[in-house]
Amino acid sequence: MHTHDVVNQVPDFVGHNLFTADAVAVEAMGRWGRAEDVAELTDLGQLAGAAQTQAWADDAHRNTPRLVTHDRTGQRIDEVAYDRGYHDLMRTAVGHGLTAEAWTRSADTGAHLRRAVGFVTWSRAEAGHLCPVSMTYAAAPALRSSPALADRWLPLLASRDYEPSLKPFSDRRSAIAGMGMTEKQGGSDVRSNVTQAVATPGGPVEGGDTYRLTGHKWFFSAPMSDVFLVLATTEAGLTCFLVPRILDDGSRNALRLERLKDKLGNRSNASSEVEFDGAWAVRVSDDGRGIRTIIEMVSSTRLDCVLGSSATMRQAAVRAVHHARHRAAFGAKLIDQALMRNVLADLAIEAEAAELLGFRLAHAVDTGDAEFSRLGVALGKFWVCKRTPPLVAEALECLGGAGYVEENGLARLYREAPLNSIWEGSGNVGALDVLRAMTREPASVAALDNELSLARGHDRRLDRAIDAVPGLVALAGSSDGAWQARRIVEHLAVTLQAALLVQHSPNAVADTFIASRLGDRGSAATFGTLDDVGAAEVTQILDRTFA
Repeated sequence: MHTHDVVNQVPDFVGHNLFTADAVAVEAMGRWGRAEDVAELTDLGQLAGAAQTQAWADDAHRNTPRLVTHDRTGQRIDEVAYDRGYHDLMRTAVGHGLTAEAWTRSADTGAHLRRAVGFVTWSRAEAGHLCPVSMTYAAAPALRSSPALADRWLPLLASRDYEPSLKPFSDRRSAIAGMGMTEKQGGSDVRSNVTQAVATPGGPVEGGDTYRLTGHKWFFSAPMSDVFLVLATTEAGLTCFLVPRILDDGSRNALRLERLKDKLGNRSNASSEVEFDGAWAVRVSDDGRGIRTIIEMVSSTRLDCVLGSSATMRQAAVRAVHHARHRAAFGAKLIDQALMRNVLADLAIEAEAAELLGFRLAHAVDTGDAEFSRLGVALGKFWVCKRTPPLVAEALECLGGAGYVEENGLARLYREAPLNSIWEGSGNVGALDVLRAMTREPASVAALDNELSLARGHDRRLDRAIDAVPGLVALAGSSDGAWQARRIVEHLAVTLQAALLVQHSPNAVADTFIASRLGDRGSAATFGTLDDVGAAEVTQILDRTFA
C-alpha cells in the first residue's frame, strides 16, 4: 500500500518570462518606450523566471552577508563577504543597464522607462541586491552638482561591467555607489547629523575641495560599494561629500565597519554601521547646501521604492494566481471558486495600478516633466509602499500553509514588503513631503490636474474624486493640513491611479478599480470585497495578471 502518493500539489513557479507575461510592462514599452529595447527586456524576463536565478536568490538569503574586519595577518580590512549568488544577481542587474546608464542616454530614447521596466522585472527575481543598484542609479543626478566629479565617476556608474573587488579609481572599469545620511540621533531628520567635515590643506583635487570626515552613520547600506555620497557638517552647515572606498594610491579610506544590521528582510543586502575616522572626502555641493544636493538622489531612490514595491505586489499576486490555477479544494480548482476569484481580482487590479503609476513616473523623467514627477513620486512613495504589506499578506494567505514556509518564496516577499515604506522617509515623512509640494510648488499641482483631466468623463465617481482635489489642496495649506495629511495623500494617489488606469488599461480593470476604491460605498478595508463585477470581467482581469 502506498502511503505517500503526492497529488494536488502546485508546480514550482519557474520557467516563466517575467517580462512578456506582464501585460502592464509590455504595454508601457509599446506606449512610451523603444521597440529596440524590448528584445533585451525579454531576455532579462527569461532570466528573472529561470530556476538558476531562483537558486541564486535562495543562496543569497540563506548565506547572508558576513562582516570581515581583519585579514589573516591582522590587518584591518573592513569588508563584507557575500554569497556567490549575490554576485551573480548583481552581475546580471549591472550587465543589463539597471544602474546609471539611463542618465547617459539622450532624452528621446525612453531610457528611464526601459530601466524602470527592467528594474521591476529583475526585482521580481530577488529584491535585496537592487538596493546598491538603485543607489548607483540615483547618485548620477546628485553628482551633477559637480561637473568635474560627474565627468570622473558617471561613466563608471553607468558601466555594464560588474567588479566586486575593491580597486583604486585608475584600475576600475565600473563602480557601485552607496549613501550615508542616517545617524542615531536624527533618523529621517538628517539636519540633526553631527558627522564633522574639516577642510584639508592642499587645495582642490578631483574638481572639489577635500575634507576629512569624522562621525558615525547608523545606516550605511551596501558598504562594499566603491563610492558613497555622505552628508556631513562644515562651518557653513550640512554639506554633501563624495567618499571613495579605495583612495587613488590604492590605500583604504578610513571607513570602519562596526557591525552589520540584523534586519527583518532584505537579508541578501548588507546594511552596516560605520565610523568615519578622518575619512578622505571631496565636496560635491556648495558649502551648507547638502540637503538640496542629496534630495536629487533621494527623489530617484523614492522612484525606485515605487517600482520595487510594485514588483513585489506583482510577484505576490501572480504567485497567488499560479497557485489557485493548480490547487483544488472542496471539489473544484481554487481559481474557479467565487470568493477566491474576488480576492485574486482585487489583488490584481491593485498591483496593476501600482505598476502603471511607477512606469508613468519613469516616463516623466524621460520627458523632463519635473513638476509632475515631484508630486507624483511623493504620492507613489507613500501609497504604493503602504499598500504592499497588506497585499502580500493576502496573497500569502491564498496559498494557505504553503505560503508560510520558506521554500515557497512568499515568506521572503512578506519580509521584504515593509522595507520601501520605511526607506527614504517613512509614511509620515512622505505624507508631509506631499503637503510641502502642494503648498510651495503650485506647478506640481497644475501638472497633477493636467494628468487627472485626461480621464474626465469616463466615470462620475472618478470625476467626483477629481473635483475634490482643489479642496484638498486648500486643506493641505491650512492649520489642519498636517493632521489630515494621510487622508489627503491617499485620496490624491488613488485618484491618480484611477485616472491612469482609465487612460491605459482595459475597462474591466479601470472600472473595477474605480468602483471598489472610489465608489459610493467607499473603499473596503480588506481585499476580496469587489461588488457587481461580471464573470467575464473577472476572467479578463485574472488572465491579464498572469498570461
